[in-house]
Amino acid sequence: MRCFLIGIILSVIGVLISLIMWGIDKAYVITGGIGILFIGISMIFSGSMVNGNRMRANFATESAEDRRNRNSVTLHTALIGIPNIVIALLIYFFLN
Repeated sequence: MRCFLIGIILSVIGVLISLIMWGIDKAYVITGGIGILFIGISMIFSGSMVNGNRMRANFATESAEDRRNRNSVTLHTALIGIPNIVIALLIYFFLN
């Protein structure tokens, strides 16, 4: 829940910075960029961006604690990125 709240706070800050820099027409730019950045980090840490052989090797060599930490980072970064993407899409569709 804390990560989701951090995502909402970052999205509000991103919208305010976008409003100051570009006005109401581009209020979604920084918020969308933050969301894409955190979703990208989540995808990288989840291990979904590698081929099958590399994924098999990663699963075979990591411990249960490493897997738990990797899944925790993946979940936390996704929970930060999702509110940013949702707010950017809402602003884009309602203002354009």
